[in-house]
Amino acid sequence: MKLTSREEKGVEILEPKGKIMGGPDATMLHDYLHDLINQNKKKVVIDLSKVEWMNSTGLGILISGLTTLRNNGGELKLAMITEKIESLLTITKLITVFENYDTVEDAVASFQ
Repeated sequence: MKLTSREEKGVEILEPKGKIMGGPDATMLHDYLHDLINQNKKKVVIDLSKVEWMNSTGLGILISGLTTLRNNGGELKLAMITEKIESLLTITKLITVFENYDTVEDAVASFQ
């Protein structure tokens, strides 16, 4: 997985690319979210449009990120989830846990 980020209207947008399968990916995303919290950046959108696949460990990374941000007064939202990932979120009932949006712009606007 590759991870890029950008900021828009005070919201940090993370753009993972590839597969989120655990291992170094878990550490990278976890550490990145903690760095954001330490910088007092607590509004985060993860754009999943370029994620090919995610396994249960990948789901755990998202849940951990959501919990970490909420415990520190922040929020994590998902944008542009692919059909494969939407199916995975639906099967695991996590679709009800995460706020998800059709576009990154809609997700960013939801913080205003």
